[in-house]
Amino acid sequence: MLSRIADSLFWLNRYMERADGMMRMASTYYILSLDKGVNVNLTWRPLMETFMQAEEEEIVLIENDTAAVLKKLLLDTENHNSLKVIVTRTRENARGIQDLITKEVWEQVNQMYHMVNQPALQTKLAGYEALEVINTFSRQSVLYTGITDITMPRGVGWNFMNLGKYVERCLQTIEMVDREYEGIGYHLKDTKDILYWRNLLLSLSGYELHLKTYHTTNFNRNVLHQVLVNEDFTRSLLYSLSRIDKYLAEVIAENNSEENRLLARSFGRLYSRVRYIEFDSLNNDVLRDFLNTVQEELLDFNTRLGQNFFSYS
Repeated sequence: MLSRIADSLFWLNRYMERADGMMRMASTYYILSLDKGVNVNLTWRPLMETFMQAEEEEIVLIENDTAAVLKKLLLDTENHNSLKVIVTRTRENARGIQDLITKEVWEQVNQMYHMVNQPALQTKLAGYEALEVINTFSRQSVLYTGITDITMPRGVGWNFMNLGKYVERCLQTIEMVDREYEGIGYHLKDTKDILYWRNLLLSLSGYELHLKTYHTTNFNRNVLHQVLVNEDFTRSLLYSLSRIDKYLAEVIAENNSEENRLLARSFGRLYSRVRYIEFDSLNNDVLRDFLNTVQEELLDFNTRLGQNFFSYS
């Protein structure tokens, strides 16, 4: 497979995973912001810090202005992570590889592109229809995932698509988890109640699973276990890394070289770091350093993956 094509397939799914994560998080914060009695201190800052490259002054200025934040997150082309920019880049990648993706995948991407460019969206985001807009794009992102899963052939292209998807998912999970635990100083013993963790769990679609799986009140540790090492949770760090491990092995089997074998061993060390972590040791500085190390190693892996397969300099 040409490196240009592999690159487009990788970013096609990575961008769509980013859009999905953004819409899920936006829906969570919008709904929780309506309950001012319980969530009196809730602002849009976490979402802005995750999906915007904004200066502190700008964040302070609009973090409590729902309409302004949603415009920035969804429609502002100066925000390189806005939904409009992401979907446009997705469509550009899809258009260049139409002979390698299915008609249904192209049509779904194209439909989202036209939806996000509707002139009426800005007005809707400023009014009572804002949540409907967010949920519509969230459903479209889920629909894209389903369409790719049932229509795309399971070849080397599929492997690159899933590498992009799970690299993005890992990075999003780490960033969200790090921000929430930074808020309690990475202390697991001073237990917060479940209301504190709703933002994180709902943003990762893990709230229902948490209530069904964990039956003690040590929420700080239970939530950490779920988002890091619960193999049944599809957005946990361990699950996502296991998917990367699978698809990387299949890609390397098609492109066996010394550089790729070194890449596999490097990723194997990262995967093992998470898989065999002494979970009970995670607290305070150990937890902070663990999250930072995993993030740095994953970013390094992403760079090396691009250099090996996409001809990045």
